[in-house]
Amino acid sequence: MTAEIVAVGSEMLTAGRLDTNSLFITEHLNSLGIEVTAKHVIGDDRDRLEICIRRALADADIVILSGGLGPTEDDLTRDAVAQALGCQMSADAGILHAIEERFRIMKREMPAINRRQAMVLDGAEILSNDRGTAPGQWRAVGKNKFVIMLPGPPSELKSMFTRECLPRLAKIAPPTAIHTVVLRVTGISESQLDQTIAPIYLNRENLVTTVLAHEGDLQVRLRAQCTTADAAAKLSESVAGQVADALGDHVYSRDGEALESVVGKRLSAAGATLTVAESVTGGGLAERITRVAGSSAYFVGGFITYSRKMKTGLLGVPAALLSEYGTVSKEAAQDMAEGARRAAGADWAVSLTGNAGPSTDGAEASAGTVYIGIAGPDGTVVTHRVWPVNDRGRVRAFAAQAALDLLNRRLIAHASASA
Repeated sequence: MTAEIVAVGSEMLTAGRLDTNSLFITEHLNSLGIEVTAKHVIGDDRDRLEICIRRALADADIVILSGGLGPTEDDLTRDAVAQALGCQMSADAGILHAIEERFRIMKREMPAINRRQAMVLDGAEILSNDRGTAPGQWRAVGKNKFVIMLPGPPSELKSMFTRECLPRLAKIAPPTAIHTVVLRVTGISESQLDQTIAPIYLNRENLVTTVLAHEGDLQVRLRAQCTTADAAAKLSESVAGQVADALGDHVYSRDGEALESVVGKRLSAAGATLTVAESVTGGGLAERITRVAGSSAYFVGGFITYSRKMKTGLLGVPAALLSEYGTVSKEAAQDMAEGARRAAGADWAVSLTGNAGPSTDGAEASAGTVYIGIAGPDGTVVTHRVWPVNDRGRVRAFAAQAALDLLNRRLIAHASASA
């Protein structure tokens, strides 16, 4: 069984709005074995919306619309669905009374335009709204297709979908189950990754594989759809194991966990503490680390030492060293890491120094050049990286990701050596 989702409203086409409702709906549909094959965003145009609904019904078993159920003239979902299905609408006395009562409780006079929200398609089932005034509607189209209309505000939609739609969907969903495994990967390019694992996942029945890449962090999503939950889990886990074996230590998580969380768990397990000394990333690494709830248990704080004066004053990096080798150098990164570890009294320290770009005359190093230092109980190691992406923000993001990856590897090696 397949579904398509339509987010309705011109505001959803603006730069500042994200359609988070479809993510919520998709997650729950997948849990029932219903595959979402397409998502659409349509502005406040009844004709365009009608065309979209017709096309979606031709291709999918279930069409779910969110938004456009308000009282104003630009709330066109009801009208567009009625037009697409060729059916009539009529006012429902019970809904109208409920809306009037809601306004009475709020001690406000109900505007006449709110009566539009009481209009129900002929043959539709009413979906109650316990968070707002706009009820939803469930309309069967023939024997095997359905149109579902939900309000746009996330709090209203989530409550309505959970209470009213999931029980109905469970009755019509096929005896299939979906199981997804998410591998998190770093230290390898997207093209290298796909070249390595494509022979494993291609031409697999009942399995969809997606590779996502974002600033040095890659995800391999393996989604199996089978007749039972056990079969789906067995298929996706089996292929995930083969993919993980092929990628080796580039896989840092097999349950979708972020790298900063993986590092945090290793530090916690070892009872170790961490500090950072950042120049090129300007605090970006510390931000990643502190995204994790409870990170104060192992992260003692950090130093943002952008100038030579701060590197010397806070971290104790000799001015003579910076004059001889420059701030973007192996030597600077090593002294920054060791100075931060000493100043913070931490077990581990990570330093980053470099040139995020864009290129300028007189720069100490070419744009994209970064040195990453890791100081720990077993010494200090400095790694040199160059990202020729000509994008300041991406260089900084790649650097923070690489620093976490290098720290994770050092923690694994140290734990192994200490065992």
